[in-house]
Amino acid sequence: MKSIFTAICFCFGLLLFAQDANTDVLFTIDNEPVKASEFIRVYSKNLDLVKDETQKDIDAYLKLFVDYKLKVKEARQKGLDQENAYIREFGNYQKQLTKNYMTDNEVTDQLVKEAYDRSIQDVKASHVLIRIDENETDTTEVYKQLMDLRERVINEGYEPVQKAVHNGKTIFAEDLGYFSAFKMVYPFETAAYQTEVGEVSMPFRTRFGFHIVKVWDKRKSLGQVTVAHIMVADQQKDSTLDPAARIKQIYTKLQQGEKFESLAKQFSDDKSSASKGGVLNPFSGGQLSSKEFEEKAFSLENKGDVTAPFKTDYGWHIVKLIDKKGVQPFSEVEGELQNKVKQDMRSKLISSAMTAKLKDQYGVKDNTEALKYFETIITDAYFKRAWTIPSDLDLEKPFLKIKDTTYVYDDFANHLFSVQRNYVNKKLSAAQLVNNEYDVFLTNALTNYKETHLESENEEFAHILNEYREGLLLFDLMENEVWNKATKDSVGLAAYYDAHQSEYLWNKRAEGTLFSSASKKEISKVRKQLKKGKTAQEVVEGLSSESETSVIPTTSTFEKGNRMLPDDFKLSEGVSDIFDHNDLYHVLLVDAILPAGKKTLEEARGQVVSAYQSELENEWIETLRAKYKVKVNQDVLEETKSKLNK
Repeated sequence: MKSIFTAICFCFGLLLFAQDANTDVLFTIDNEPVKASEFIRVYSKNLDLVKDETQKDIDAYLKLFVDYKLKVKEARQKGLDQENAYIREFGNYQKQLTKNYMTDNEVTDQLVKEAYDRSIQDVKASHVLIRIDENETDTTEVYKQLMDLRERVINEGYEPVQKAVHNGKTIFAEDLGYFSAFKMVYPFETAAYQTEVGEVSMPFRTRFGFHIVKVWDKRKSLGQVTVAHIMVADQQKDSTLDPAARIKQIYTKLQQGEKFESLAKQFSDDKSSASKGGVLNPFSGGQLSSKEFEEKAFSLENKGDVTAPFKTDYGWHIVKLIDKKGVQPFSEVEGELQNKVKQDMRSKLISSAMTAKLKDQYGVKDNTEALKYFETIITDAYFKRAWTIPSDLDLEKPFLKIKDTTYVYDDFANHLFSVQRNYVNKKLSAAQLVNNEYDVFLTNALTNYKETHLESENEEFAHILNEYREGLLLFDLMENEVWNKATKDSVGLAAYYDAHQSEYLWNKRAEGTLFSSASKKEISKVRKQLKKGKTAQEVVEGLSSESETSVIPTTSTFEKGNRMLPDDFKLSEGVSDIFDHNDLYHVLLVDAILPAGKKTLEEARGQVVSAYQSELENEWIETLRAKYKVKVNQDVLEETKSKLNK
């Protein structure tokens, strides 16, 4: 209930004290101003949501808006915004909402679209990799070596070079088959997609080392399949078992009508899938190491189709198609791709773009003098996790300034000290280390500053956050002042009922059973049974065997105007005619007619509680109006009406 209430927030949720200091004050509550711009925004935002025409009247709406602000004022006056439960829940929401605003949406959108365009096309490629430590900066010789290999691949062909240079330790020359987005590290993926078919890329670097890639083919993605398989491995403990003969026996059983799932559980040598009836995880083109298996799986057209036995490097297989999906529209996979992009190496590009944008926004300048100084104090001890901050460090010397926030030498020194465990036995220069960690430090500092000042910098964020802030306050306040009182005050509730008994009346009612079905024929059968004198229970007990079409019985007290009956339905004892309502056929067996009359308190409890809550709320609002002084600026109100009426 709380989440619904805070979202609706009495139709006034999207509120915020206006940031524009030049906006005229529409009214004050004990001299606390509420700006006309806020009222205009709320009125305009909720206009299409309001069904009560009286609430579209500006004066009437202003009255509701003032009442809303009185409640918010009272909640703060009572200190509800200082309670631990409120602070905790609001803080959790703020953290979650902030995450949505702490990314570069333009870069994210570009990367998501790029990933989709790549996911609908497979690339077939081979590569040559020379391994090199990711922190190594002297790469001239490796680059030259790869340029020479590139020339050889172009002139001699890939296979001769592959045979000549691959050693599986320092140099790898491998055929990669088909792949698409997210199957390789992002720099490799990018190089492959940017290289034309038949061409060899220039050398490029990944965390594994330097590569060149030869692109053999590009094709439209095969989509995704889910299959089950039965495998008989080539290598068997039982030397008398012939794998080819065993797979033929299994295939014969399938043709004789035995279940694929049962045979997989009994005979498949792929233990990871056998217990699941042979079902494998969904895969796309190029994802498997076995080309033969992939081709057979994608060749199946209809769910349930089964291949004849075929051979791969792993043994013999029979494959059954469970599901097959072609290339999905962007709109259907956009959310999934966004998640993958944020978890992939691409996330670093988003973070870097955000850092650059914030750096420019806040006019942050790098302190090159400070960075050079820190390079001089990094010693070999750092890479043995034995480094300490020099005692003569000028701790309070400015290191980084972001608007009104200043970080000092001590801040960066402590950061370096805290991360030295990550560099044990690493080989990189002091300059590399300082630059790497400065990037991390700068990103964190900019992010923290942005998060801290987001509400004052981003109007949309501020509106949404304040919506939740005030909605949460109002929920707690209304719970204490109105809702709990109405439900727990049994004496007050009874007194209210006694004073308003005439408002809680039953219409004419009927006790009986309503039979409903999409088939008129089946309802006719039911009516015949009822007309013969069978009871509703007897008819219900006979339905499962007599009726092929579902007939649903509902035993209840049906009041005139019940949504299950037509508006003009006349209640009378006995069996009704068949009638058509809500696209179904019905017959009603009425056992007894109950006359119109007063409801007891228990029968009307829901209505009475709701009405009593409204009365308590109205009385309470009157006390708030008396407690706080509200003053409306009539000149600003007339100007506001003029704007809204346009």
